[in-house]
Amino acid sequence: MNSANVIEKKEFKNENVNKVTHIKSEQMAADTYYFKPGQVLEYHRHPEGDQIFFVHEGEGVFCLDNGKEECTALKPGVAVLAPKGVWHKIVANKELVV
Repeated sequence: MNSANVIEKKEFKNENVNKVTHIKSEQMAADTYYFKPGQVLEYHRHPEGDQIFFVHEGEGVFCLDNGKEECTALKPGVAVLAPKGVWHKIVANKELVV
């Protein structure tokens, strides 16, 4: 059985957002992103599938741009969807674990 505790050992980096893949299969991955305040996961998209982000700790902003930018606040307990092929980014206001 594969399992991981994503907040027990936080893995922040000073120079950029740190993406850690805790569990991976052929069809799916459980990734966690560790943000220091002010760090940005710049606009990007995934042509092959959707991506879901769940906020464990911290505060930030999640934005989608599918011809018009839409943003929503991130805080613990919030989940957001980046649909297949849609540009998205995350900006950390405080330390953020998603």
